Order: sequence, then C-alpha cells, then structure tokens
Amino acid sequence: MKTSVEELEDNKVKLSVQVDEPEFEKAVDAAFRKIAREVNIPGFRPGKAPRRILEKRLGEGVARGEALRDAIPEYYAQAVKDNDVDVIAAPEIDITEGEEDGPVTFEAVVEIRPVVVVPGYESLRITIPAPVATDEEIDDQIQRMLGQHAELATVERPAAEGDYVTIDIEGSQGDEPLDGLTAQDYSYEVGSGGIVGELDEALVGASAGDELDFDADHPDPDEEGMHFVVSLKEVKERVLPEPDDAWAAEASEFETIAELRDDLANRMTAVRKMQAQMSLREKVSDALAELVDVEVPEALVNNEMQQRLQDFAMRLQAQGLTLDQWLDNSGQDQGEFVETLRTTAAQAAKFDLGLRAVVEAEGIEATDDDVDAEFAQVAERLNLDVKDVRKQFDAADQVPQVEADIRMRKALDFLVSTVEIVDEDGNPIDRADLEVGDETDTDDVDPEAQADDAASVEEPIEHEESDE
Repeated sequence: MKTSVEELEDNKVKLSVQVDEPEFEKAVDAAFRKIAREVNIPGFRPGKAPRRILEKRLGEGVARGEALRDAIPEYYAQAVKDNDVDVIAAPEIDITEGEEDGPVTFEAVVEIRPVVVVPGYESLRITIPAPVATDEEIDDQIQRMLGQHAELATVERPAAEGDYVTIDIEGSQGDEPLDGLTAQDYSYEVGSGGIVGELDEALVGASAGDELDFDADHPDPDEEGMHFVVSLKEVKERVLPEPDDAWAAEASEFETIAELRDDLANRMTAVRKMQAQMSLREKVSDALAELVDVEVPEALVNNEMQQRLQDFAMRLQAQGLTLDQWLDNSGQDQGEFVETLRTTAAQAAKFDLGLRAVVEAEGIEATDDDVDAEFAQVAERLNLDVKDVRKQFDAADQVPQVEADIRMRKALDFLVSTVEIVDEDGNPIDRADLEVGDETDTDDVDPEAQADDAASVEEPIEHEESDE
C-alpha cells in the first residue's frame, strides 16, 4: 500500500492511498468467504461454497463491492497511522480507481487538529486565595461552635431575625385550610424563610401576644394566593456561652481557648491549602486556554461535548436519574444546558490545544518508567496483573494514547510548578506554603468557615486529554 499526504486549506489534509491488486485480492477473498456464510448454495453447507461457484452464480462485482466497503476503512486507518495524521473528524472518501478491477486508489479528505503556539506561557501569573486562615475566619468558626451550644431564653421585646418564636399558625387558600400550614405551638426561626417570606416580614418587630393577619403569594405563580393568621405566643433569643477556657474544655479536647484556636487555625489552613492547590491547577488551565488565539474547530468542540455529555449521563444513571429528570429538578432549560455545555467544551478544547503546544515547546516525553507506572496504577485499580494490563493495551493499540496522556499531564505539572503565584493583594505565595502535612486532620473543619473559597471550588472544566 502506497500513501501520500497533501495539506489543504481550512485545517484539512488529503490522504492519497493506492492498494495494489494482489493486496486487494485478499480483501476480495475475505468478502467471498463472508458472502458464502450469508447465501444458500445448493449442494454446499453455509460458508463452504468455493469462490469459483460464488463468482459464477453471483458475479465478481458483488464481492468486490463488499471488499471495498469493508477494506477501505481499514486501509484508511492504516494510512492515518503510518503518516501520523492527527484526525479530529470523519473523512470524506472518494474512490478514484479500482471499483471494477485492478489496483484500488482512493482519496480521503479529513480535518486535522490544528497545531498552535502559545507565547507567554513561560510568564503566567496566577492569583489564588492566600492559603492561610485569617483571624476573622477563625472567629467565625468559633461562633459556629458556640452556636451549637447555644441556649434559648425568653425575652420581653419584639422579635428580630435569628430569634425563635412560638406561634399558632393557620394557612388557607380560597377559604380552605391548607394541610401542613396549620399548627399549634410551632417553633420557628425568624428570617429562615422556612414557610413563606411574608411570615418573616410579619414577625420582625412583632411582640408576644400579637395577632398577625396577612396574605402571601403561592410558590407556584399559577396558583391562587394564600392567607395566614398567626398568633405570636413567645419570643426567645439564642444565648451563646462565653468563649473561655471552661467552654473550650467542655466543647473540645483542648483545655484552653487558645489551644482550640491554634488547632482550628492549623486545620482550616490545611483546608485552604488543599483548595488553593485545586484553584491553582484550574486557573493555570484557564490562563493557558486564553493564550490559544485560534478558533477551535467545531469538530473538537462537538467531540468534547459528546464526551462530557456521556460522562454526565453515566453519573446521573449511577444516581438513578435521567438527564430529563435532572433538568426538571434543576429548573434548567435544555437549550441553556446545551449552551453551557458548549461553552465549557470549547474552553476545554482550547486548553487541550495549548497543553499540546507546551508539550512540543518543552520537548516533554513519556519515559518507559512513566508508562510502567501508569500500567501499575491501572493494574492495582482493577486488581489485575500488570503484565496482563500491558498485553491488553498492546492488543488494543492504546499504548500511544497512554503515552500522550502522560505527556499532557506532565505538561500541566510543569506549568503548575513554574507559574508565578500571588494572593489577591498581589503578595507572592511560596509553593512550600501550599503543602499539607500528613498529620493534619481536616475532618471536623466546617467547610462554611472557608465560605468564599469553598464556593469557588466547583467542579472545574474537566480538561480531559483528548487523543494526541
């Protein structure tokens, strides 16, 4: 088989492939054997009729057409591999010679992955939250712990947000009582929004003994409004214990409040460090994608969208949900969901192109030790022998993909290890300050204490490395 590659416009190439007659005859023989299993020839068992009988009965053209349909995809795949063509879409194939007899020649026009350069990746500056818990955050955590030991005390004053009130409540709609909205001696936290917003508005400033009568909108805009009659019977405020040594000894394993604060500082800082590490990788990925100043081919975006959709559907399936059910539960429109998916897929595709550019620019390679370590991890995860894992990858011709994935990961690690890191005030952050000691226990740290940072560490663009 002879092949050649010609570069075309619009990020495409043309593969010209010529298969000589003896080689294609093997495909024709295979086609006759396939046909023999599918047709009944008197005097022969299925699959046993010789080629000459089939040719006489059916003609050679039937088998040649079958051979072209079956073999050309294989010839094309081999040509792509031999010429190291990085295709990203299905080819347009045109048979130019050999449909009737003789050697077979065809041309395949296919879109390829663009090769980009990313000037400036060597001087990226990444801003992440400072990986140290502040005194204010420690104070907030102490307040949460105090709140867990709070007591309720009756007060002779109007109710305010955060107070607990005892009420009799009657809810109705169109003069009909509403199940679940009628109760006696019901304890309710003012400002919680646990029933309707209008209830909180009515309670703030009201005192024990007041009768409240008000209307409220129904959560469903298509439903008729509701009416409430509320008797406010008692107002209680939360009384927090004093944050002293006695309380610390009772509420924790420490004898003093100072020791408790030190422990919280250590554990909260460990959480901040882990979040900072995640944020650093995410922001490096985003910054690299911004350096890719080319229009991402639609084929790459579609491939990324398809992969992400499949992964998401599998996660939903594990939870017993369909995509339609998830959309209904989340209140998200299908068009909005697809648009968000497309945006994140396009960003991930740009990151992928940028990372490949770094691999090329830095000459990053996957060593034999890297590949061995990868197979060892797969073997351990699947509880298989590492030799069997390697055989399976070899048989599926997936070792080059493993090497490509390793190069991409090493490129991202390289960037993470070389970018300039600063906090929100522009102060440099030492990478050593992001390391978390193995002895640090973060299990009891309330994620709420890390409010802004925790909220920012959503599931990022998953930057899966595509085929290289």
